[in-house]
Amino acid sequence: MKRILLFLASNILILLTLSIVVRIFGLDRHLMAYGGNLGGLLAFCAVFGFGGSIISLLISRWMAKMALGVELIDPNSPRNSAESFLVEKVRILSSRAGISTLPEIGIYPSPEVNAFATGPSKNRALVAVSAGLLNRMDEDAIEGVIGHELSHVANGDMVTMTLLQGLANTFVMFFARVAAFLISQALRSRDRRGGLGPIAYYLLVWVLEIAFMLLASIVIYSFSRWREYRADAGSAGVAGREKMIHALESLKRSSELIDDRHAALATMKINSRGAGLLAKLFSSHPPLEKRIAAVKALP
Repeated sequence: MKRILLFLASNILILLTLSIVVRIFGLDRHLMAYGGNLGGLLAFCAVFGFGGSIISLLISRWMAKMALGVELIDPNSPRNSAESFLVEKVRILSSRAGISTLPEIGIYPSPEVNAFATGPSKNRALVAVSAGLLNRMDEDAIEGVIGHELSHVANGDMVTMTLLQGLANTFVMFFARVAAFLISQALRSRDRRGGLGPIAYYLLVWVLEIAFMLLASIVIYSFSRWREYRADAGSAGVAGREKMIHALESLKRSSELIDDRHAALATMKINSRGAGLLAKLFSSHPPLEKRIAAVKALP
């Protein structure tokens, strides 16, 4: 549930901020009026729905560094053997994955075994690993994890997820306002009064946005799980299938380590936890057992 709430909150806060700016400058006066043009409303929602996602993507590297305390490695002068190993593997696997520009490489302090990739494009990416991963995994497992993260970069998953989130934001905003308008009109027809007042109307829109975002999140998380299988297969291709299987098995053995200090970045964690229907619907990663089986089944 924490993962769901954080996912919703981050997107709703961006949309809310943009909506407030629009209201301050009066840009939505005509579009938001009752009976407004649906085509214009859809265009309005698209601009600000995609706007929020694109802003998140553009600042994703900066946000991750600040939130996690990522310390970047200078690829030209690593300070120790661990940094040298990371730089070497990222350089080799990036070349195999077809990434021409070496991503930023970083380490962040956390006992949890984790790694992530983020950034606005293939040539402006960040690959970071936790101190816990370096301490608990051997070199073959680390190579499998790095291959997985670089596969995300090579596949353009960050941009794809941004476009999908932007599309979801657009239709969440659009249908919330259309539904609020229809409810207001129905109340106006039934009691012959003025329908919902401005405050009640925008409160209803906000509630509907949360409800529709929950439904949209099911689709987004489903796609996220699919791209994890794809990144596992990509790592099997650039690092080797046995190393990817070994990485997933090593991750499974360390799954009890949880760093709640970074719960706000739950979608960046490579191991989904929890059971039950909600966990299955709102998990960004598939269960490790299924991922291991999928890699073993690769030709």
